[in-house]
Amino acid sequence: MTIDWSAFTPWSALAGGVLIGLSASLFILANGRIAGISGLLGSLLERTGDGLLDKALFLSGLLLAPLLWTVVVGAPEARFLSGWPALLLAGLMVGIGTRYGAGCTSGHGVCGLARLSPRSLVATLVFMTAGFLSTYVLRHLIGGGL
Repeated sequence: MTIDWSAFTPWSALAGGVLIGLSASLFILANGRIAGISGLLGSLLERTGDGLLDKALFLSGLLLAPLLWTVVVGAPEARFLSGWPALLLAGLMVGIGTRYGAGCTSGHGVCGLARLSPRSLVATLVFMTAGFLSTYVLRHLIGGGL
């Protein structure tokens, strides 16, 4: 394995991780609930519970921040190597997984692990393993032509 040192960006990755952790921490301090994106989106669509404005503002920030970044810095090049069918299948699998797993990567992987939740540890291990296996199958067994 070789590392492309010209594309290695540990500082921006660290800054992104710190910002994700900070936003999740501020959300739980301000609202008393974890910032699980699938749960927030689901409760916003169902229009149940309190704090609908807070949830809507948090989710709007997730959408507006990349747009603001694009205006200030410019859009990065995006390439999908596997094609649209694989992308749609992946989205469907993630959606099903978040419902069966009672949460998503942000809920379990960021917030749950930070709270030392055993359930979140198991969920994170399962979705990371599923992601690794799916990538291996798509790229090496099927050949990425899906």
